[in-house]
Amino acid sequence: MRRISVSLGWDPQQIDDFLALARTADEAGVETLWVNEGFGHDAFSGLALLARETTRARLGTAVVNVYSRTPGALAQHYATIDELSGGRVIVGLGASGPGVIERFHGLPFGDAKARIRETITLLRAYWSKQRFDHPGPLFPIDRALVMGARPVQPTPPIFLATMHPSMVRLTAEESDGWLPNWIPQERLAEEIARARGWADAAGQGSLTVRAPGLVTVVEDADRAAAVRAEAASTLAFFAARNGPFYERQFIRQGLGEEVAAIQRAWKAEGPPAAAKRAESIAAAFSFSGSLDACLERIEAQTKAGVDLHDVRVEGSTPARRAEILREVVS
Repeated sequence: MRRISVSLGWDPQQIDDFLALARTADEAGVETLWVNEGFGHDAFSGLALLARETTRARLGTAVVNVYSRTPGALAQHYATIDELSGGRVIVGLGASGPGVIERFHGLPFGDAKARIRETITLLRAYWSKQRFDHPGPLFPIDRALVMGARPVQPTPPIFLATMHPSMVRLTAEESDGWLPNWIPQERLAEEIARARGWADAAGQGSLTVRAPGLVTVVEDADRAAAVRAEAASTLAFFAARNGPFYERQFIRQGLGEEVAAIQRAWKAEGPPAAAKRAESIAAAFSFSGSLDACLERIEAQTKAGVDLHDVRVEGSTPARRAEILREVVS
């Protein structure tokens, strides 16, 4: 069986579709369901619903930031979902960026590496259900209270979403899994090998890697064109408007000239022109096509070292979408 993950958009106004897709994915044998949290709906209320509506799939956040909640609050959230789901939660964390942390949460965007490292340490300490002392520096705690939640897993599986090499190294040395982003297919094997080399050097053991790009199975030609246009538009936004973190990531991946062209197009002519410029490289990050073509892309990702493949299925009917998803998993 292929190790497949599905990312779900959590919106209470579309709760029926959200739960229906989750149930379909769970029944098809999808390994992991992921819920994101930006500055819209919180991830944990969606995960709580998934914990009751599914029975097999792991439930993860991709991602929740490490600033807007204390490590103690995060431990409570994840332990509660783990208890509700019978031990299926995956902790997915990231630093986010100044835009969300400062302009939405009103918090200073400090040393992300220190914040993530200390959050991981405290999550595992709370999860142990033992008293502990933690000297800080960000969260000094003496004689910590024992968490009252009852997680099923003995320790929380922790995945980190990181891009800068120093942060990827932290991921390899301190966590169980990596949620990479904006790595083109041709550089994926190199980036994964480097991360796993750091994990081996740290004695961390295996590092589970989710694919950085989405694979979309789409049968209708018009819808396929729309999916490709959406991918190019998203890439253009991240390259031109979503802050220097992403611009630097594209440059590290050898795409400095392409990103500069996208930025010039956005400034001179607007988002549609920038998206048009992004079309030439968008397929390197995300892929869409027929079932057979998508299976070939998944195989290429596996050869590059990917463990979990993020898949979306576009079908003519819910029954057809379920059928396609079962074929992707099998």
